[in-house]
Amino acid sequence: MPPPLKPPALRPGDGIRILSLASPVQIDHLQKGCEELVRLGYAPETDNASVLANAGFFAGSAGDRLSALKAALADTSSRAIFCSRGGYGSTYLLEGLTAATAAPKILLGSSDITALQIFLWQKFRWVTFYGPMVASNFDRGAGMPHGYDPTSFARAVTETKLGWHLDLSGESLAPGTGTGVLLGGCLTLVESTLGTPWEIDTRGAIIVLEDRGMKPYQVDRALTHLRQAGKFEDIAGIILGDFPECDAPMGSQAVVDVAIRILGSRNVPLVWGAPIGHTSRAMLTLPLGVRAELSATGPGVLRILEPACAP
Repeated sequence: MPPPLKPPALRPGDGIRILSLASPVQIDHLQKGCEELVRLGYAPETDNASVLANAGFFAGSAGDRLSALKAALADTSSRAIFCSRGGYGSTYLLEGLTAATAAPKILLGSSDITALQIFLWQKFRWVTFYGPMVASNFDRGAGMPHGYDPTSFARAVTETKLGWHLDLSGESLAPGTGTGVLLGGCLTLVESTLGTPWEIDTRGAIIVLEDRGMKPYQVDRALTHLRQAGKFEDIAGIILGDFPECDAPMGSQAVVDVAIRILGSRNVPLVWGAPIGHTSRAMLTLPLGVRAELSATGPGVLRILEPACAP
């Protein structure tokens, strides 16, 4: 397997291209998020005609979104791409990405952006970043509810020499320690890769899975599908989000019960309830494609064993 391709780290004053690759974004949230990036010392760049496009539940046509993404990937004046929000529509872009650019750059996003992150990993071995988005997290502020965790964000996109550790602030459901490459993202989008040419390969991985607004039986169905596809064989560990808005009907199993039943007997460390992806807490930033160690003790600890960025 070829080694991962790490993007250059962000530096003070660097340009960041803001893209809407899935659903439409609200201008006030976008502006607040850009103001937060300026406060952090970066230079957000937006093409309002593209970023604010609205075509039903898409942020513009698939062709326009793909063109914006290709232009941002090829742009040498910016060192990163931050997504404005998730929603739906990233999968429409994948077939048009037939070749990687000369060098990787930081791609930060979550939710629907999972599809693009898995594609870039499976096809080109790009390290990407599962974390806050401009108009749905940065706009809320550092350390704030529905905002972003500033420490994990800074370490992920600026560290070039050392690893670091994250308190997962969850609950260990199956104890143990495992080491592997960190992969995954939004459960629905991870499942959607099955049967595609960029189907996620989870062998030896620590898998991150989270989502929102699913009924417990729908989570059960998705996890069962992944299990039947062999995606929980030969894995090193599992980190689950807190699955907001997934309350169980009276008398039904909760999502955490589903997770214990399907995943808890696999003899790998399992942590439930980390503030990743869809969460009401300050969202952690996780580098996907780097080696990590998961310790399922108490609230859980994730040790990132190598920097996610190149100098």
